[in-house]
Amino acid sequence: MAKANHKTGKRQYHLVTIGPREVETHGLGTGFWSDLYHRSMTVYWPVFFGSAAAIFVLLNAFFAFIYWLGDNPIANVADNLPLPLSLFYFSIETLATVGYGDMHPQTNYGHIVATVEIFTGMSFLAVMTGLIFARFSRPRARFVFARHPVVTTYQGEPTLMIRVANARHDTISQATARLWLFRLENTKEREQFRRYYELKLERSEHPMFSLSWTLLHVIDKASAFYGLTADDFAASEGALILNVSGVDDNSAQRLYARQIYSRQDIRWQHRYRDITSLSAKGRLVLDYTKFHEVVAEET
Repeated sequence: MAKANHKTGKRQYHLVTIGPREVETHGLGTGFWSDLYHRSMTVYWPVFFGSAAAIFVLLNAFFAFIYWLGDNPIANVADNLPLPLSLFYFSIETLATVGYGDMHPQTNYGHIVATVEIFTGMSFLAVMTGLIFARFSRPRARFVFARHPVVTTYQGEPTLMIRVANARHDTISQATARLWLFRLENTKEREQFRRYYELKLERSEHPMFSLSWTLLHVIDKASAFYGLTADDFAASEGALILNVSGVDDNSAQRLYARQIYSRQDIRWQHRYRDITSLSAKGRLVLDYTKFHEVVAEET
C-alpha cells in the first residue's frame, strides 16, 4: 500500500494505492509535520540518509552564519581558508561534539552559540540514533506469495488456493493465515457499501513454516465465494487480502506480511504447477522457479 499527497487547484488530497486500486481522500490533515516520525520510519533508505545529510549541512551552515554575525567569536581561525568555510568546519566539529582544539570560542557570544549548537547536536544525534535503530530492528518477513490465486477442483470440491513460501528457509513458529474477501454490495435502499468476509481456510495454522504452504478455502454453501463466477467477481470489484504472521525462531520476533489480489489476478479453472520432485539421491526437491506458474485445469 502506497500513499502520496497531491493538490488539485487549491485543494489538497491524499492518494492511497491499495493493490491496483487508487483512492483519493479529502479533508484529512496530511501535512508534512503532522506525522514526521511515521514518514521517517517508512521512507526509503536513500531518501532517509539523503534527508539526514541535508539537515546536517543546513544546520551547520545556519550556525556558521550565526558565528559570522559576531565580532571574532572564534580563535585560531585558519588564514588559508575563507572565513565562512572555516566557521562552517568549526560548526561541524561543535555540532558533532568532536572538538579538535584548533579552533575554540573566545568570546561570550561564541560560547553562547557553541552551547546552543552542542545541545542541538546532541539532540540531533539522539534522534538519528533512535530512528536508525528502530529501522534496523524492525522485523521484516520474507514471504513469497504466488502471483495468482487459483480456483480449481480439490478432493471433488471447488477450492480457492493460494501458495506461500518462506524465502529465508528458517523456521516460523505459530504461523497463522487469514484470508478475506472484499467486494461491493448494494442494499435494498440502493446504497453501495464495500463489505468484507473472512474466507475460512482448511488449515489456517502451520506449526513449522519453513518452506512452502498452500492455503485452501473450500467453496461450499457457507462460503462468501459460493456461486461466484469470474464476471460476478469483476462486477463487484472483488479483491482478496491475505495476512500471514508468525514468530521467527532466530530473532524471537513476530513477523507480518500482507498480499492483496485484485480481480485480474485470480485464475479460474486453473491449478498450480507442481514444484516438488525427487533428486537422484532420493531427496525432496522444491523448484521455486515454477512457484508462480499455473496451468489450465483439465476438463
